[in-house]
Amino acid sequence: MLKALTAFGKKYLVIMLLLSSAGCASAPPVQEMSDARQAVQAARDADAKRYAPISFGEAERLLEQATQLLEMKNYSKARQSALAAKEMALKARHASSTKQRNEK
Repeated sequence: MLKALTAFGKKYLVIMLLLSSAGCASAPPVQEMSDARQAVQAARDADAKRYAPISFGEAERLLEQATQLLEMKNYSKARQSALAAKEMALKARHASSTKQRNEK
């Protein structure tokens, strides 16, 4: 009886360890990718390609990089690139709005 319980305990322990380690794996950065896409689109809508071409181009490049990393299942780096793309797109949008306001 003790041996059977021990065997069960070992199996249970192995299963629990496997499940807990699966929880540590990086999850796909779905929200970060969505936020980055929306920020790049907002910058595009603000005509950042014309008024802030360098930062807008960098935002697009970072978003493309994040997409490629996501496809390669490198979720940690994809998340970093998506966050950087969002920040760069926000910067481009702000610069575009400022330049347009100053032209008036």
